[in-house]
Amino acid sequence: MKAVCWQDTHKVEVNTVPDPKILDPRDAIVKITTTAICGSDLHLYDGYNPTMKEGDILGHEFMGEVVELGSAVKNVNIGDRVVVPFTISCGSCFFCKRDLWSLCDNSNPNAAMAEKLLGHSPAGLFGYSHMTGGYAGGQAEYARVPFADVGLFKIPEGLTDEQVVFLTDIFPTGYMAAENCNIEPGDTVAIWGCGPVGQFAIRSAFMLGAGRVIAIVRVPERLQMAKDGGAEILNFEEIDVGEALKEMTGGRGPDSVMDAVGMEAHGMGLEGLYDKVKQTVRLETGRPHALRQAIVACRKGGTVSVPGVYTGFIDKMPMGAFMNKSLTMKTGQTHVHRYLRPLLDSIQNGKIDPSFVITHRLPLEQAPHGYEIFKHKQDNCIKVILKPDQVA
Repeated sequence: MKAVCWQDTHKVEVNTVPDPKILDPRDAIVKITTTAICGSDLHLYDGYNPTMKEGDILGHEFMGEVVELGSAVKNVNIGDRVVVPFTISCGSCFFCKRDLWSLCDNSNPNAAMAEKLLGHSPAGLFGYSHMTGGYAGGQAEYARVPFADVGLFKIPEGLTDEQVVFLTDIFPTGYMAAENCNIEPGDTVAIWGCGPVGQFAIRSAFMLGAGRVIAIVRVPERLQMAKDGGAEILNFEEIDVGEALKEMTGGRGPDSVMDAVGMEAHGMGLEGLYDKVKQTVRLETGRPHALRQAIVACRKGGTVSVPGVYTGFIDKMPMGAFMNKSLTMKTGQTHVHRYLRPLLDSIQNGKIDPSFVITHRLPLEQAPHGYEIFKHKQDNCIKVILKPDQVA
């Protein structure tokens, strides 16, 4: 089969690799009909995860048709259309039973590797380095799905791939990030970053009762998409974000703030240069400019939500502001399984059509081009989907 394979920093290729096989009675094989390039994939593309190996198959946002089932998988049938959560979860451990699916104790065979850096291991993830299991990802023609009796989610008739494929990650991620803001009716939420997750967070915040959402980014097409979603917009290259937020909230600050950027935030001036240099030489694994700004801007007693991905260490954090303002921080990889049914209902009920975020549709063979335009924000690119059955 064809698959998108990581080769080195800033280098991916579409290669011919062996077809996946059933390895466990709880496995399934899915023929992939739609997959996507995620902002988190860019962290791998940019070389910020040291546990990638040449030839690793990328991708964790994918869906398709069940073509083979292990003997223990009874919840779906061959031929069913399914979405596949990017978090791999067993369904029976301490954390899965508490709806904390991304913290599964049994799905990461390389847990010891993660424990060295993180203290404890998260769940295994598709296509996201050997630290999270070394699982082959879904930017391919086929994928093996472990714990398929828990992970596969059947899609009803009448919905297109483009409407539901983002249930695998970015829609639940944006929704959980908004949920983590502890939004009360009428609250003001400020969101740093308007990539795909940020766009879903904007719409999710309104779904959860926010009165105002303020979106902070510099890319014109992302600002416009945020505005189309009902947000007020701030271009951080044109204004002082902290002062603007004070003015917009009567001096109090937003009720909750969100870092939807993560470890590759774009900083300004000496602070931005400091982070970029330290990250380049691996003295700091993330550039937390957005997170610093968010903590300082948040009102007293407010909430800081962090869906943006961090994998290691950051420094120069304003812990004085965090502690003295009595802030609460909530974060984590998304517990996708928790949100599948309610978010599918919101799609079927017409509350949201997640396909709004798609700007580029490419054959799988053109994935290297997709990575380049997504990384460099060329051609107004916000979200790329890949079609394995489409001819280049």
